[in-house]
Amino acid sequence: MGFLTKYIKKYWKSFSLAVLFLTFEAISDLMMPTIMAKIIDVGVVGRDLDYVLKMGGVMLLITLFGAVSASIRSVIASIVSQSFGTELRSDLYKKIQTLSFKNIDRFERASLITRLTNDVTQMQVFANGLMRIFVKSPLLAIGGLIMATRLNLHLSVVLAVVVPIVALFIVINLRLGFPLFSKVQKALDRLNGVMREYLSGVRVVKAFNRFDVELTKFDKTNEEFKRQSISATRLMAVFSPAIMLTVNLGIVSVLWIGGLGVTNGNVQVGHIIAFINYMTQILFSLMMISMVFTMFVRAKTSAVRVGEVFALEDDLTWESDVSLSPGDKGSIEFNNVSFSYEGTSGEPVLKKINLTCLPGETIGIIGSTGSGKSTLVSLIPRFYDVSAGSIKVDGEDIHLVDPKRLREKIAFVPQKTILFTGSVAENIKWGKEDASMEEIERAAQIAGAHDFIAASPEGYQTRIGQGGVNFSGGQKQRLSIARALIKNPRILILDDSTSAVDVTTEAGIKAGLKKYAQGLTCLMIAQRITSIIDADKIVVMDHGEIVGSGKHEDLLRGCKVYQEIYQSQIGKEVEL
Repeated sequence: MGFLTKYIKKYWKSFSLAVLFLTFEAISDLMMPTIMAKIIDVGVVGRDLDYVLKMGGVMLLITLFGAVSASIRSVIASIVSQSFGTELRSDLYKKIQTLSFKNIDRFERASLITRLTNDVTQMQVFANGLMRIFVKSPLLAIGGLIMATRLNLHLSVVLAVVVPIVALFIVINLRLGFPLFSKVQKALDRLNGVMREYLSGVRVVKAFNRFDVELTKFDKTNEEFKRQSISATRLMAVFSPAIMLTVNLGIVSVLWIGGLGVTNGNVQVGHIIAFINYMTQILFSLMMISMVFTMFVRAKTSAVRVGEVFALEDDLTWESDVSLSPGDKGSIEFNNVSFSYEGTSGEPVLKKINLTCLPGETIGIIGSTGSGKSTLVSLIPRFYDVSAGSIKVDGEDIHLVDPKRLREKIAFVPQKTILFTGSVAENIKWGKEDASMEEIERAAQIAGAHDFIAASPEGYQTRIGQGGVNFSGGQKQRLSIARALIKNPRILILDDSTSAVDVTTEAGIKAGLKKYAQGLTCLMIAQRITSIIDADKIVVMDHGEIVGSGKHEDLLRGCKVYQEIYQSQIGKEVEL
């Protein structure tokens, strides 16, 4: 958990200040029973009213001092804990953004959300508690033991028995509690996963009227979360009463031993009252310490989970002095490239790929589902690193180039269209932050999106709902293409990004691209053969291998896989 060092260095002064005022508060509380004992043994027994009033005034001043210290401590604790939580959450979010797809794939998306929210909150609550009651409790417990021992050594025998028993309970609680709360957080991950899956697919659920199935799935996961939470809470519920019973038995023992001492004249009444007050303070402190360890177990579990993300090192390495050459090139070269996803077994997803894309070429990529098309193009921006071989862009091995500089030259339209909450114009400007309205409209026109945008009541200021729910699939694809085009990249990658538009609209987009993309290298993945039939080069993939490459007519004559795709879609026998 070395990631916490940064925050300790930043906030230790404020934390120490809060603990200082917390110490003043604890000292004030510890002085009260001793003063009360003197009032009884000296003032009441000696019928000295002046002494009673004098010591009563001292008690009021100490109480006021303790209250002011508590107020200052609360303000500082709130500021520090909130600042710590905010910064930790922000740093974790930034860390996730810097991770490669390979590292992100190690976590479920719901688990990352839980770590960003619930786990950070658990750590924030613990940090706040340290400056409120968690440090105060040990101070009261230790101070109470010292004050009680100084007050009456004879009665302190009870403490010598009670304290070790309570300490044993706390240690057992800590050992048993950690694995249970770890299971609670994992169950919460699964619960978030089910909710996230339902919310992202709510339209499908409604279309198929599968509410009962989703409800059953949610109830099952929710019950598992409840079961794990009850198991953890049940353990806590056993130890708290056990600690309270132990300390209360100690108080009864003090009354019994003290009563005998008063009878024998060895113990004063005020000492017994003060000793019981200290025992009560110790009881409260030990209960709070038990709670501290409960919170510590939960916070430690959360810290381990957050630390797992921070511990991931970015496996994308490069040489700082290597950059792509300036100009309008856009060549891509695959040399014996093979690739396997981490954690998978069997044959590689891509096997010995050799492919050259010249600047300005339009390359169509086609193949059956699972043939490796999307994986192939995702290697170019270094979403993943190759397992073997190399990829060169403009003659430079991309493994040596800063991914940020590489991606500045590439525009990528993913298979699954993602739009962000905001206006249409803001979404298109994702490709170029300082784009003018004229550039936005031009990109939208090329992508075939201008007409439906202009027909909207608010035009380019139309708000996009979460995930683009207020636009059709084809409209979202065209907005994504516009977002890529406005970037004016060297290389444009379209991963089946016209699958939801009709043939006429697709033809218009292709015509616009042909006019706009002169000198631009374009890789176009398609399921429909008509989408890439006029490409400069068509690459046919099957089971992670390139089984054909060339123009449409050449592939019809010499590539069996391409012939099968053509026949299944066009419905004509291929004349060989």
